[in-house]
Amino acid sequence: MPYAHNNSVRIYYQVEGNGPPLVLQHGFTSNLQTWYAYGYVAALQQDYRLILIDARGHGQSDKPYEPQAYALQRRVEDVLAVLDALQIDTAHYMGYSMGGRIGFGIAKYSPERFASLIIGGMHATESSSDSAQERIALLQQGMAAYVAHAEQHNGPMAPERKARLLANDPEALIASLQAPRGLTGMDQLLLDLTTPCLLYVGEADSYYAGARQAVRLLPNARFVSFPGLDHGQTSQASHLVVPHVTQFLEEVLQEERAARG
Repeated sequence: MPYAHNNSVRIYYQVEGNGPPLVLQHGFTSNLQTWYAYGYVAALQQDYRLILIDARGHGQSDKPYEPQAYALQRRVEDVLAVLDALQIDTAHYMGYSMGGRIGFGIAKYSPERFASLIIGGMHATESSSDSAQERIALLQQGMAAYVAHAEQHNGPMAPERKARLLANDPEALIASLQAPRGLTGMDQLLLDLTTPCLLYVGEADSYYAGARQAVRLLPNARFVSFPGLDHGQTSQASHLVVPHVTQFLEEVLQEERAARG
């Protein structure tokens, strides 16, 4: 199986399609199979070389139990390790939720490796730990309790999604939630970032206001919102998200070709 190595941590990845390289990074409790399940791979693989990554603590990547192993810079290094393993100097990046936080981490730690950033369902500021503490309390009861709580509040899950959640290692997820978010001092970094960015979010998502604020700071960004959709619904709505993604990437690629003459 394909693994990249970031020091002692193995990062699992898969590659689909042909074209300009586009990294896809999933959210918390998910894994790279989510991009298949929600239709993103089918929609994008004809035009892009998709690099799907299991974040550390998730899927088939290693699952450290130390919170410091999940520092944002380490997560960014994981993405770079995959690109290095594939001998790719520069790629486009798309991340949702936790994957979006990693995208802001890329803006902080390694923007030179990415031609564009697509960030969904995330803001660029440190947030209250209340939500994390609630999730930690649930995870301490095991994945079955975590899933039952999610279904109680959001309704029954599709069997495949439920299976993906239940397959998680709760100790690794707890360590991930205990790590610093790593997004302090982002305002000036965003003001100085010239990388083309697309931010998208559901208007019923608690991250909506923060995402709007982030896009106001970015000098080379566009913002897309989806009325009535919450965090989970937006992640699943590839039929709404992909047209904006492909238009954005086509324009970025056109500008690159024009710059090369």
